[in-house]
Amino acid sequence: MPRRALWLYGLFLWFFLGSCTLQAAEIGVHNPKLEWTDEGYALSADFSFELPPRLEDAVNRGLVLNFVADFQLERERWYWLDEKLARRSQSYRLSYHALTRQYRLSRGVLHQSFDSLDAALAVLRRLRHWLVIEHKAQELTPGASYQAMLRLSLDITQLPRPFQISALGNKDWTLGGNWAHWNLVLPEAPVQGEIAQ
Repeated sequence: MPRRALWLYGLFLWFFLGSCTLQAAEIGVHNPKLEWTDEGYALSADFSFELPPRLEDAVNRGLVLNFVADFQLERERWYWLDEKLARRSQSYRLSYHALTRQYRLSRGVLHQSFDSLDAALAVLRRLRHWLVIEHKAQELTPGASYQAMLRLSLDITQLPRPFQISALGNKDWTLGGNWAHWNLVLPEAPVQGEIAQ
């Protein structure tokens, strides 16, 4: 058996045999705000969660955790299902590098390094200036009312296969949240020459 496979199998057994039942951790969404920018509408929000001990231990042992932020914008229709107008997803990778003793939080090709897990999680909890709607979306009307939805969750499908099996029905590996819904009026472009307050 290859050395990497042996290591993963051993780590899987350690987690599986040592699993205990804890309350499933949830991710809350707070202070969502959509702002007008030159490129489109940018979303900012705060997430509240604590990493369960099992997941924290997994990161410290070299397992990469993948998180996904999902956003949707809908228009309510009384005669049919709500119309979905915009959808965006953004992925994050949280990892620990034993050689440098640093945690890394990556989004696409961009990444930041941190001396502690708490510092990396603090950045993950703060979503800032995420472009979710481009101005070329013709079906949207500034000043009109829409229904917005946002969530952040751990993507267990990105875990190695043995951990995916262990995560099924195991509250130690569950970290996510239900959609946060709020009504918003799509911001209008600032008047030319307007002074920001």
